[in-house]
Amino acid sequence: MAEGEDDLPRDAKIVKTLLKSMGVDDYEPRVVHQFLELWYRYVVDVLTDAQVYSEHAGKTAIDCDDVKLAIQSKVNFSFSQPPPREVLLELARNRNKIPLPKSIAGPAVPLPPEQDTLINPNYQLAILKKHTSQPVEEMEEDEEGVDPSPNPSQEQKTDNMQQNTPQRVSFPLGAKRPR
Repeated sequence: MAEGEDDLPRDAKIVKTLLKSMGVDDYEPRVVHQFLELWYRYVVDVLTDAQVYSEHAGKTAIDCDDVKLAIQSKVNFSFSQPPPREVLLELARNRNKIPLPKSIAGPAVPLPPEQDTLINPNYQLAILKKHTSQPVEEMEEDEEGVDPSPNPSQEQKTDNMQQNTPQRVSFPLGAKRPR
């Protein structure tokens, strides 16, 4: 063993042995710690699931079947197998039958037509409606001909709500402008 490996924990020695058996000779020392963290996290997840399965079955302790079920559950839901090669080739053939869109010729990177891009920014502005204040003389004339309302504060609240309601306007920024 190399110098300093005697004081390593048993699990770290196992990880180093696994790396060596797979032909990995050159790696950062932190790789061992990352593998150990992954290993511990996986074991905790499996044992937590096994405990849930055991409790669901009404058992007082976790047994081998609970651990097997938890591992199988992890394998089924965590790791997925890629589709067969033939399926991938068929998908590639179908995709490659569709021609690429024509590009916009320019001095920089060629881009597809504008209708095929998602890079046009849209902006939405909130424009507050401004309340025009009536001159005092007009307000006095209006009051003479109209009965005073039973609840003037209610009208004022409605006016304030209409004032503070923003008007939303949307437009694309990338629109072509005449020069």
